[in-house]
Amino acid sequence: MVVLALNFRDGPTSIREIAQREKISPQYLEQIFLDLRKAELVSSVRGARGGYKLARSPSEIKIGDVVRALEGPIAPMECVAEGSEASCCERTQECLTRGVWEKLRDRMNEVLDDITLEDMISSRNINN
Repeated sequence: MVVLALNFRDGPTSIREIAQREKISPQYLEQIFLDLRKAELVSSVRGARGGYKLARSPSEIKIGDVVRALEGPIAPMECVAEGSEASCCERTQECLTRGVWEKLRDRMNEVLDDITLEDMISSRNINN
């Protein structure tokens, strides 16, 4: 996604080009791009100069969106993942650590949703 953000104004980038640059298998990248397309984060362009491009501006794509598209809900424990059943564990009602896991989940989501692809490719320090 960072490669696509860097090339945003230059048009589509081929899987082969991304694979070479990032030293990742083209077959593996194809699988990743299927999920990114389903999440409407990238679009594909056919033809000799085809490839993939971001579906929106880098400033509009949050890192949390990318992580959720590829990994699913962001949570430190399955029982606090968005969409999980509150009763995924027989100890849910008396669990003393659930509140900690919920706070950690919320903070992780806040941080990842506060950083865009634009932030990553700019000289701005994301630690602020």
